[in-house]
Amino acid sequence: MPQRIYRDPVHNIIPLRDDNAEGQLMIRLIDTPEFQRLRRIKQLGLGLYTYQGAEHSRFTHSLGALHLMTRILDQLSARIAPADRAAARAAALLHDIGHGPFSHAMEKVLGVHHEQMTMLAVTSPESALNATLKSFSDEMPHRVASIIDGTFKPAALAQLVSSQLDVDRMDYLLRDSLMTGAKYGLYDLEWIINSLHIDEQADRIYVAARGVHAVEEYLQARYYMFRQVYFHRTLRSAEAVLRSALQRSLELMNKGEEVWCVAGSAFEKMLRCGSLTVTEHLSMDDSDVIFHMKQWQRSKDPILSDLSQRFVNRRLFKAIDVDMPPAERREFLAAAFAVVQNAGFLPEYYFIEDRASDVPYYGYYTPDGVEPRTRIYVEDGYARPAIREISEVSEVVRGLGRGYELHRICFPAEVKDEVYRLYHRTPSAKSSATINAG
Repeated sequence: MPQRIYRDPVHNIIPLRDDNAEGQLMIRLIDTPEFQRLRRIKQLGLGLYTYQGAEHSRFTHSLGALHLMTRILDQLSARIAPADRAAARAAALLHDIGHGPFSHAMEKVLGVHHEQMTMLAVTSPESALNATLKSFSDEMPHRVASIIDGTFKPAALAQLVSSQLDVDRMDYLLRDSLMTGAKYGLYDLEWIINSLHIDEQADRIYVAARGVHAVEEYLQARYYMFRQVYFHRTLRSAEAVLRSALQRSLELMNKGEEVWCVAGSAFEKMLRCGSLTVTEHLSMDDSDVIFHMKQWQRSKDPILSDLSQRFVNRRLFKAIDVDMPPAERREFLAAAFAVVQNAGFLPEYYFIEDRASDVPYYGYYTPDGVEPRTRIYVEDGYARPAIREISEVSEVVRGLGRGYELHRICFPAEVKDEVYRLYHRTPSAKSSATINAG
């Protein structure tokens, strides 16, 4: 059989047929410069600062998402039009194309949303992606964009790309678990795929009754991966250092002070005016940031120089979770802020508050916290089944939906002893120590 084969650490073999127009489209999309760029963007951003094996890229993850989409479409019993099938596969492959360097770590600073950039990338006549999609059909770029945007009909296909149970999450949980060595992300993928169906009357994806426990396991895996990996203190501390360095460079630029940049580059334009064309955005990857951070170690500005050295040499901030009553927390935060400031560090760069809600795709599932179109629906019962939202059926999911609050501070290691002493003087810390000792 004519095909291209990718060897994958999660799915083993990912085959792509090249003897039909749909298969040829996938191969040509992979070969575009915009997609090849994903090899140079880490899937876990700065996760390798914590988990040294987390060197995998968004390229490998995107291939995995395509593979899962292909498998699911192959086993769905509902009739799917060939053009819809091709668009769904292309959307799964390209769903992360708009990510910038270090993915989510930089989005908040620069005000860029990768979903919007992804839709621009596929619809802009400037991109090779757009030309490749149009070679299949004139409507294909906008069909792919509408799937990623969630406005495509049939909506069930869009849900496979972006919902609370989609090929993106199903792949990255297994992939990130494998590459970090953390075993929290494991779940029964095969049984979920086997249990997926389309409710044609309501135009939505649902899971057959036999697959409910597998989805419970999937949601638990997601919950623990967020708690143990995506919210890891060291990873989030590394992101805090990176964001502080970028914020400092932007502030210096705004003041008209010198910040070294490659002249005429997209990175320079990003710092000077903040807005980039889609082509300029898609020209940057992780290496651009690392290269400039290495140069900024010798900056005349002591703050930019210090933050860049911390980032490049992994001298990261320390972090403390401030899980205490609100009044007590306010008092502790004010005292810790003063410690950082009195030590000569500008708090806007060296005292960072970090909350779980700052992370996109927040970890736990609750039907009230997500758009109705992205909720998970399952079959309830075998004899006379009904399709319900999963928390109506599963006590396990209702328990996860109670959620948790994560609020921590990141600060220089130079003041850690004094901040730790403040923390241990709080009533909550003393109470916890007494209970643990007992």
